[in-house]
Amino acid sequence: MAEGAVTGRAVARGVLLPLALAQFICSFAGSNMNVMINDMSRDLNTTVQGIQVAITIFLLVMAAFMIPGGKLTDRYGRKRCFNVGLVVYAVGALLSAAAPGLGILILGNSILEGIGTALLIPPVYILATMFFTGVTSRARAFGAISAAGGIGAATGPLIGGLITQAISWRASFVFQALVIAVIVLLSRRSVEDPLPADPTRQFDVRGAVLSAVGLILLVTGILAADNNLLVMLVLIVAGVLVLVWFFASVRAKERAGQEPLLSTQLFRNRTSNLGLVTQNAQWLMLMGTSFVVAAYLQVARGYNAIQTGVIFTAATVGVLLSSLAAQRLAQRRAQRTLIVTGFVVTCFGIGLLIALVRLSPSPWALAPGLFIIGLGVGVMLTPSVNVVQSAFPEAQQGEISGLSRSVSNLGSSLGTAIAGTVLVAGLAATPGRNYALAMVVLAVVGIIGAIVGSMLPANRPAGAPASA
Repeated sequence: MAEGAVTGRAVARGVLLPLALAQFICSFAGSNMNVMINDMSRDLNTTVQGIQVAITIFLLVMAAFMIPGGKLTDRYGRKRCFNVGLVVYAVGALLSAAAPGLGILILGNSILEGIGTALLIPPVYILATMFFTGVTSRARAFGAISAAGGIGAATGPLIGGLITQAISWRASFVFQALVIAVIVLLSRRSVEDPLPADPTRQFDVRGAVLSAVGLILLVTGILAADNNLLVMLVLIVAGVLVLVWFFASVRAKERAGQEPLLSTQLFRNRTSNLGLVTQNAQWLMLMGTSFVVAAYLQVARGYNAIQTGVIFTAATVGVLLSSLAAQRLAQRRAQRTLIVTGFVVTCFGIGLLIALVRLSPSPWALAPGLFIIGLGVGVMLTPSVNVVQSAFPEAQQGEISGLSRSVSNLGSSLGTAIAGTVLVAGLAATPGRNYALAMVVLAVVGIIGAIVGSMLPANRPAGAPASA
């Protein structure tokens, strides 16, 4: 009996490593380009806004296709979708490394890597839910995977800066492909599907197209804000209308007894809904801060990739420290408390970033604020994921995993689009003012996140199922 338990734990650890590494590299890809803005825009003959668009499209493609990606796991299997996603991602990374211009970069990084991520990330959380069935073990698994995502986003600027300065920005994409190769080797024997695929499961093609188009129009409208207000309004309204059409299509399929892309039952769980909002806000703040600070330092102050990346070490240390303490914190504090505390701490860090950059010309004036932001984000990432995933049974893990990751990545793309647009709009003329305004926008999102987090149920042990 004891030997079987030991074997089971060993298998679980073998599964967890490639899953966490997959989340790490996908989060890394979302932030590492931030320190390459000057190098990439010069080599590809484009502008800061061009690189912002490439980063935002990558995050947006992930968000748009994450729900269909989660749904495909039921039809074709978790392991198969995971492997296909890894291959598509690697092809996109290598294509990006050889990109002669912005168009090929968008094809490789923004589209192929984005689609690959949308295919491989839902299986990460579904497999974690299936392999780790106990309350404590599941909370620990989600903690490790979420921490890997936070560390990937935080170390993206540092590692990307080191690689760019030592070799080239193109080598950063080769690095991503090499990590994917390691994940493939690690997962070959350890990651297996606990449940067989069901090829008879329906796939809502119309719903997938409508949801993707709606999200793309919405975020594209935000990106157009600094160019043409009329275009912005048209795109945003069109996006909202398409999303309304999507939900009407879902309701029609449910009434007809067919299986839609996304069950409306997922939105009837109040705890999960609140958790999804906090996830969106967390990633919006994290990725928005990463882009704004990196762009400001490079364009306004003229720092190179390595100088910019080193400054982000403070955020990396903050995420690492709070992630290492996540399990102990979860045992002592309610998940609501951790989420609210994380938002409050992160907002305080943003306040420091605004104040200290005005008081001192030194780049290290940003370190305290970035460190505190890292602490805050690390504290709240894991409980938000656990609140959402644990609110549903295994039969709905494919759907909720896709929805959860879609909401998080939509937050990432909105962070880069909204805060980035505020910054880039007047970066050359009034860099200090636009930097402060962009950070204020992110702080407002944090305040909203804290308010929503305070509405979550209190005194619920980490990993316990949420009530509807």
